[in-house]
Formats: sequence, structure tokens, C-alpha cells
Amino acid sequence: MSRAILLRPLGFFRQLSFVLVTLQLPAAAWGQEQGFLFAPPQASSIAKRVDSLFYVIFVLALVVALGVCLTIIVFCFRYRQGTKVDRSNPPDRNMNLEVAWILTPVVLSMIVFVWSARVFFDIYQAPPGSMQIYVVGKQWMWKLQHPEGQREINELHIPIDRPVSLVLSSQDVIHSFFVPAFRIKQDAVPGRTTTVWFEATQPGKYHLFCAQYCGVDHSRMAGWVFAMKPADYQQWLRQTGTGQGTMAAGGAKLFQQFGCSGCHVASTVVRAPVLNGLYGNAVPLSTGQIVTADDSYIHDAILLPNVQIVAGYQDIMPSYKGVASEFQVLQLIAYIKSLPQKSLTQADGQPDAGRSLNGANRPEGVQEARQNARQRMEANQQPQMGGGNR
Repeated sequence: MSRAILLRPLGFFRQLSFVLVTLQLPAAAWGQEQGFLFAPPQASSIAKRVDSLFYVIFVLALVVALGVCLTIIVFCFRYRQGTKVDRSNPPDRNMNLEVAWILTPVVLSMIVFVWSARVFFDIYQAPPGSMQIYVVGKQWMWKLQHPEGQREINELHIPIDRPVSLVLSSQDVIHSFFVPAFRIKQDAVPGRTTTVWFEATQPGKYHLFCAQYCGVDHSRMAGWVFAMKPADYQQWLRQTGTGQGTMAAGGAKLFQQFGCSGCHVASTVVRAPVLNGLYGNAVPLSTGQIVTADDSYIHDAILLPNVQIVAGYQDIMPSYKGVASEFQVLQLIAYIKSLPQKSLTQADGQPDAGRSLNGANRPEGVQEARQNARQRMEANQQPQMGGGNR
């Protein structure tokens, strides 16, 4: 087979791909304007980037699929029985062609990989100052609470042009928070917290679904997201009222109700870490590791306290799994996060090993934290009664 015959289909495919890329995006935009549901409306700041990535991947896949199919069809007709073509299959090499069909897919794949990775990380890294809303999925409903204390069931009211960060958790099985118009989907997993953020750009009413099969009434686990102008959102807040107060206020009540204040405040004689200034700080463990006290760490500290033992403390804190609901755990986390970044002292008056990340993530900060932890362990060889390990 001559080189001209091999290159002729490649030229056709290049022209075809150019036509598809040129027509795809305008056709999709026209379809949305005419009410044709080619795709949900683009109602968030990330939606256009997600759609652009999707269209490019779709066009590339379509070009490859059409190329393979058309090549099969051409070869079927050209080499069918009775046609006069060279069937001797003489040996032939074309290094340029071989390099091209190897490097071209590799380059295209790497471009798509880098592009999609940037979009992925931008979706899951909320900008500073985002409005934080707590979301708990349970069979078969969504329970949400705003920073000001307003609570909603299967509905979410948010202002446009303001980043909103969702802290997701599940009471029972895996759920998935999915808003097609915002191009966001994040699983809510039992026993841990996950986050996702978005910024609505257009006022409107948008579908909210659970995108993970979660039981018999999974199809009914749906709701609405109401994107509102800032003035309308403030009016909605005033009309709704604060209900039972903010998440942090509810967590403060639970902190007293569950007896946490009997161990985790500076005035107690029980050896347990003081929680002021804990969130976002480095915490040395009995295994020698250094972890960051983020939402997941505090969540595990409440429900699975014996998994990560803080260096210098006994494994005596009880688990609150089955005692505190998932929503109550989120309230406790919100309260701990609201505590001021000061009073980094233990109940015994010694400096705490969990210091600010500004110092603890540097080598000298880590060494200092580990040295303090070893000193406390040596001074605490005798069993202590009561308290917790976090």
C-alpha cells in the first residue's frame, strides 16, 4: 500500500475534526437557548470549564470512533473479493507515520489529563472566605444548616456571586450531592467528612439529586437549590430566622451535654488536650506521626478515639459512635473550629504539642513537638483516670 493511500484518510479525519470542533460549541449554545436539553444550564463559575473539557473529550472520542469505523468500511469495499488491488502485502516502513500515530494520542492524552486535573483541583479547593454550609445525607433526605443557623430539608437557598463551601457527611449509607446546573457532584460517606464548593452565577431554581444508589427510595431523594440575588437572600434569612442557633452554638450545648467540658478545658485536673487553638494545628501522635487537626481528624476523634492516640495521653476516651448523631458530630466540629486560637496549654499547664502550623510544619517545630510529647509520656507513666485522648 502506497504512502499516498495511507495519508489520504488522515487528511480527511483532520478536516472532519476541525468541522466538529467548530460546530459543536455553537450548536450546544443554540440548543440551550432554544430550550433543547443538550445539557443543563451553566449556572456556576466552574460550569463552562467543565463543559469545555467535556466537549473536547467528546469530539476526540467521536473522531477516533468515526476514523476506525470509516477505515473498516473503506477497507471492506476496497479489498472485497474481486477487486483488482495489490494483495501481495509487500514489506514497507514509514517511520514518520508510525511516530505520528504513537505520539499524537500520547500528546492529546496528556493535554486532557493536565486540563482535567486543573479543573478537578479547582473544584475541590474552596477559596478563602467561602460561606460554609453543613450537609447531612440520610435515607432519604438532605439536611442542611446555614452559618446563621437556618435549617433546610431537601432545599438549599444560597446567594449568587459568592463562593459556597459544602461540608458533607452521611448518617447511614453513601449518598452523593449532585447539582447538574452547577456541575458539582460529591459523595457523602459515612464516618468521614467531604467538601465541595461552587459559586452560583445565575438566579434560578435548580435540581438537586442523590447520584449514588442508597436504598429503596433513592429516586425520591431529590430537592432544589435556589440561587438568589444577595438582597433577596438576606431577606430570606430574616424571614426564616435562626431557629436553634448556629452550628457552633449547638455544638457548645452538646459539648456540655456530653461531658466534654469535664476533660477538655484548662481548669480540669484530667490529662486531656485543651481544644482551644486545636483546629488547623499540627498534632503529634503516639506512633510518631504528625497530623493536622482538620474536620476529618476531629470527626474521627469523636467517633473513633482509639485510632489516632495523641502522644503523651492514655487511650481512655470513650467513643461517641451511636451516641451522637452525624449532625451532632458536625455541630461539635463547628464549635471546636470556633474556639479562639489561643490558650494552647494543657490541663496540667504545660505547653501543648499541637502548635500552629506556621511553626510545626517546619523541621524545628516538628522536633519541638515530638520532644514535648516524649517528655509528657515519661512524666505520665502512671495510669491517669478519666478524660480523653484527644
